[in-house]
Amino acid sequence: MEQNKLYPIFLKASQLNILIVGGGKVALEKLRFLLKSSPNANVLLAAISFDENILKMAESHSVSLVKTPYSKAALKNKQIVIAATNNTQINKQIYRDAKAENILINVADTPDLCDFYLGGIVTKGQVKIAISTNGKSPTLAKRLRQFFEDVIPDDIDELAQNLNEFRQSVKGSFEEKVSTLNKLTKSLLDNK
Repeated sequence: MEQNKLYPIFLKASQLNILIVGGGKVALEKLRFLLKSSPNANVLLAAISFDENILKMAESHSVSLVKTPYSKAALKNKQIVIAATNNTQINKQIYRDAKAENILINVADTPDLCDFYLGGIVTKGQVKIAISTNGKSPTLAKRLRQFFEDVIPDDIDELAQNLNEFRQSVKGSFEEKVSTLNKLTKSLLDNK
């Protein structure tokens, strides 16, 4: 069995310059996913036209819209690009341009042209879990997300806050703090 070798990270999307190229249903899906997890994400959408739902989302979030065909100039000062046009050749050009500028790129529905994938995300207050199928099955990631949303209690955020306060009060070296917190959280699992 092949193992998923992706490295998960949690990005501060409000501190990055993110470009989504496209204005249709796929771009809407990518934008919706991004804003659900990071409502203050700094996003620019560039497209010839925009789905009306994108226009609504742009009004209520920090999303800028530029009506224009794709140009490499749109990549200036961007750290992340999502190519979500309905034109395979334009998406491939965006990929080549982004790679030339060392910009992380995701080409929608084209795993071979992605530096990263947008997986399933479960959020309960401060607790966030990312789910990846290595681009193999977005549907499975969605079903796992739904499962975890159901089984993780809503008050887990309170537990995270309490553990943070306890962590702040623990004295000793880093190793001693880790040991103390491991003992405490292990007892939580033992009481299931």
